[in-house]
Amino acid sequence: MNILLVTMEMNIGGAETHVLELATVLTKRGNDVYVVSAGGKLVSELEANGVKHIYAPLKDKKISHVFESAKTIKSAIKEHKIDIVHAHARIPGAICGVVCKKTKTHFVTTIHGTYKVNPLLKLLTNWGEKTLAVSEDIMKYAINEYNLKPENVFLTVNGINVEKFKKKDVTDNLDIIFDEKKKTVIHTSRLDKESSQIAEMLIEISGELDKSNIQIIIIGAGNNYDNLQKKAKDCKNVIFTGARTDVDKILNIGNIFVGVSRAALEAMACELPVILAGNEAYGQGYQGIFGENSLELAQNTNFTCRELEKVDKEMLKNDILTLLNEPIHEMGKYNRKVVEESYSVEKMANDAMKLYKF
Repeated sequence: MNILLVTMEMNIGGAETHVLELATVLTKRGNDVYVVSAGGKLVSELEANGVKHIYAPLKDKKISHVFESAKTIKSAIKEHKIDIVHAHARIPGAICGVVCKKTKTHFVTTIHGTYKVNPLLKLLTNWGEKTLAVSEDIMKYAINEYNLKPENVFLTVNGINVEKFKKKDVTDNLDIIFDEKKKTVIHTSRLDKESSQIAEMLIEISGELDKSNIQIIIIGAGNNYDNLQKKAKDCKNVIFTGARTDVDKILNIGNIFVGVSRAALEAMACELPVILAGNEAYGQGYQGIFGENSLELAQNTNFTCRELEKVDKEMLKNDILTLLNEPIHEMGKYNRKVVEESYSVEKMANDAMKLYKF
């Protein structure tokens, strides 16, 4: 089967990594897979895994770039005899919907989150002939907000590569200066203004954590990165790594992880205990220390804490201190088991292949 995956860009992020892993598994299964995007750090990984990348300015909303992207997608469909176009995100979905209608190509989508909704945006949005949603709450949102037929909306997962993300000895030079004698809290996120609330909170409580011999490693980049560094300039126990493609290695020098979504699942695959804490700007809140009793709640929102009470800085600090003073080995083992049983890349690919049948 010839498959065209379309997303805004291929930089470090949850949806982008989802596309990378999906494209890789589909290729290994004998499909010819192409990814159209505005490029980014993950393009080299795509190509190393045998996936062809095609550039289009999909990240930009300028009308001229929208037309250019549509032209590129149309050319790719014809040149590579594409059977299925699979869009990830609302802008690619809108463009692909128009192109696929003209080319009479089957068109499906994956919805990775919730979006602002108004009459104009509803009119422009196109979630395809069939739709995958990465959690129960997103599936309900898609059906209710966009009047999608329930029989055409299906659940999938953020598949984690458990061969890459696993507990292991890190012998490579990570180019990170950290204190091996300190306990380490790791946070991974896109560090934009809307998505860096937890990073800011960790910086704010870093002084109190330092008293307990705890350091913080913040992985990621974004438009708030410089501001965060300025805020942490006097915090000796806060380490910034920037955007990285070796997150699996960095996670293995940590003791616990704080964050949400795919990043939390990757940490769980590496047998790290996890504190689920998200960004208020995205309607996310605080679930706290993840465990067997909170699995269903976490799964219902794809580990994003959507619609939970907002994060309390003192509660976050206390949970970190509590978790680091508990025996965490068994928690890590349980977390790994959850990912292996319910969030594998193979399950994600199976869900997509079922969707591609017409």
